[in-house]
Amino acid sequence: MTLHRSIVAALVLLAVLAGPVAAQEDEEGCKDHPMFSRMPNFYISGCEDQEFSAFEFELADGYQNVEGHYWKLDFWVKEGAKAPGPLQIGRNYWNSMAPKGATRLLEQFDSGGGQLTARIPGPGGSGTIWVYVTVSNGGDAYSLHVVQEAGMRQDVELTAKELADALAKTGSVTLNNILFDTGKSTIKPESEAPLETVIELLTNDPALALEVQGHTDNTGTKAGNLTLSKDRADAVKTYLVEQGGIAADRLATAGLGDTEPVADNGTEAGRAQNRRVVLVRKS
Repeated sequence: MTLHRSIVAALVLLAVLAGPVAAQEDEEGCKDHPMFSRMPNFYISGCEDQEFSAFEFELADGYQNVEGHYWKLDFWVKEGAKAPGPLQIGRNYWNSMAPKGATRLLEQFDSGGGQLTARIPGPGGSGTIWVYVTVSNGGDAYSLHVVQEAGMRQDVELTAKELADALAKTGSVTLNNILFDTGKSTIKPESEAPLETVIELLTNDPALALEVQGHTDNTGTKAGNLTLSKDRADAVKTYLVEQGGIAADRLATAGLGDTEPVADNGTEAGRAQNRRVVLVRKS
């Protein structure tokens, strides 16, 4: 175990020991991860569940920072129960992942503790799932870290003035918060707020004409992505015309598929950035 991970494990152990030794129930508000059960005779002493965060996973030859939905669960053996050995804990988790197509990236265990890092393909083409299990105190305590790769939801919206300023300065502006159903051109309800801002932009400047460009990640075929991106751009135009009363001749559309990526399509976070709508000033 590296010095970095040893320190982390020691801090986790000290935090657990600082709590009431007699506590045998799960920490309030904590529950098992939906993909993984716990080892028998353990209770949850602490937990985190963050919609978007990052964790640095240790690999055999370095580290990998992964962003997405993050879970952390700390487990402690119940008083009077015999703790399993560290390798037994690690192998139990590995054996639960292997049938799901997991790749083992690190396994280091001895009688005192150790760690396991693995990666699992996301179900149904969703983001890859990364798992890190660290065991300490001879198996009395262990922690489970899980990250499912995902892009961050953009909650802070640009104002109409900020959109106008960006178009005036660079001639285009990227909207990552126009969301669609997977593989479809159906606009999700949460896209209404940013689309209303675009309507405000166009209403404030009656002379403004835009090209609405649709972009996808590289999932699927080239031809399919071109069609999907054009359909999505058309869906945005339809919304602006029908919901905002914008004249149709002020809006052109184009579908560029996956031909102009702005991030790495090898990660879910990168693919999320590549799925975007771009407004280009035409007049």
